Amino acid sequence: MIGLDLPPGGARAVNRCDALGVAPFSDMAGGLYRGYLTPAYAAAQEEIAGWMEAAGMTAHRDAAANLVGRYEGTTPDAPALVIGSHLDSVRDGGRYDGPLGIMLGIESVAALHAQGRRMPFPIEIYAFGDEEGSRFPAAMLTSRAVAGTLEAAALDMADAEGVTLDQALCSVRVERSRDTSGAGVSTSLDTNGEGIAEYLTAAREPGTIRAYLEAHIEQGPVLEADGLAVGTVTGIAAQLRYAVTVKGMAGHAGTTAMRLRRDPLAGAAAMVLAVEQIARGDNSDVVATVGMIEAMPGAPNVIPGAVHFTIDVRSGKEERRDRVAKAILARLSEIAEARDLDIAVERIHDLPASPCDAELMDLMDEALIGAGQPVRRLVSGAGHDAMNMAALCPTAMLFIRCKGGVSHNPAEHVDPEDAEIALQVMLGFIERLGTRAGETNAA
Repeated sequence: MIGLDLPPGGARAVNRCDALGVAPFSDMAGGLYRGYLTPAYAAAQEEIAGWMEAAGMTAHRDAAANLVGRYEGTTPDAPALVIGSHLDSVRDGGRYDGPLGIMLGIESVAALHAQGRRMPFPIEIYAFGDEEGSRFPAAMLTSRAVAGTLEAAALDMADAEGVTLDQALCSVRVERSRDTSGAGVSTSLDTNGEGIAEYLTAAREPGTIRAYLEAHIEQGPVLEADGLAVGTVTGIAAQLRYAVTVKGMAGHAGTTAMRLRRDPLAGAAAMVLAVEQIARGDNSDVVATVGMIEAMPGAPNVIPGAVHFTIDVRSGKEERRDRVAKAILARLSEIAEARDLDIAVERIHDLPASPCDAELMDLMDEALIGAGQPVRRLVSGAGHDAMNMAALCPTAMLFIRCKGGVSHNPAEHVDPEDAEIALQVMLGFIERLGTRAGETNAA
């Protein structure tokens, strides 16, 4: 098992993220890609389960193939504090986006366990499976399943290789054997074997979670620009994502006159520029991105017959987001009509703005001060599992400085010293939440 010989703390959390950045924990040669329910995903779960158990937790996999560690409290049936983030990554991504929050959660529990301490509530660490949506055509499946906001119809999907979610789920079977106390122990991390039929049973009952805490790299430059290691997150921007298909007429690149062409790629190029121009022209916090584009059939001597691309629109205010998205879609329709192209737009997901809980933000600010850090609050333009968990319980987030604000990139970097500061803030937050829970119980 990797990383058990290192001293506990923020540096160990960073080191473990680095260890998970290579094979067998990556399915990509020369870089990091860990898609949901891939061999690398299963291998990473196996390794992390060992770290959870070494920190004093029990570990299991729920029906959505999330890895869950549990550290009992003095009142076992009390609502739990859930600390979580995601285990999957984008293709050729960075090592800390997601996993660092999981590792810091484990380190928080390890610190309590080393002191022989229990909080008035259980602590659970969730390693969510599919925040990025880099394998299947939808994001945040597993946290939505836990929050109870995922519809059964959304599970009918397949990856680029034609593997359905049901098939992928049933294929993940990890058996671990480990000697924990002089005797061989075999632990199964299997789901219950029912695959997609039981997926939605990962939902937690309302009232079983006291609060959700997520530590995450900022994925932006604000903290670094301000010379700060950490900051309190006030909320997550509203997001819309669309899948667009533009169809024209495929033809020979050498024999089809320009005036006779119905080229969907040329039309899509105009559409991509329109997305950028409309978002820039709004002169607000709205951002719009075309992150993926594919021309079919994809041969150099063939005019494409169809083009697929995505549009991602975000803003701190849903009204602004929706206004810009409406303008973008209207302009795309105009371009398609002018070029005699067919266009189809599918809304993949619509995620509302998700403010963090006001009282928990105050606790986080107090924890910042207790760790010797100035109070700094900032909004998240990126989506996180916290936005789904907000449907189930109050949420809090802690941002951690990342070098250059770079994320979703192999250049992603976090200083171990910043991770240690984040850990101390998290422990202060847990301590304060425990004090509040104790006062409530006494009352």
